[in-house]
Amino acid sequence: MNRKLKAQLIAPCGMNCGICMAYLRDKNRCPGCRGDDAHKMPSCLRCSIKNCETIAKSKSKFCFECEKHCARLKQLDKRYRTKYNMSMIENLEFIKNNGVDAFIAQQEAKYKCPQCGGVICVHRKKCFACNYIESSE
Repeated sequence: MNRKLKAQLIAPCGMNCGICMAYLRDKNRCPGCRGDDAHKMPSCLRCSIKNCETIAKSKSKFCFECEKHCARLKQLDKRYRTKYNMSMIENLEFIKNNGVDAFIAQQEAKYKCPQCGGVICVHRKKCFACNYIESSE
């Protein structure tokens, strides 16, 4: 289960869906924010960021196109900073300044399992391929 990151897995909010528990699990796997809506939870379908008209009209299709960050993005960013040591706003700045390909390379290095080369889940801090658990040091 060595899933390769691709641009399709980078959500408009800056979330790397390729490191998300819902994407990495085998049962009822989420296709990612930009994936097919048929297999998404209703809450994901109603996401204000996914359905943002500004993002839909933008060239990049990312939240960094907005002049100010919406309440939903700020709320997500705060939760992910606190619980998972990851910032969507920092991800967006990186993408804006360096491009999606550079972001994908950075994420692959950051979340690569040292044991099997799989992906470390941002939510569980574990590799779903070999069950390696990242230490919290």
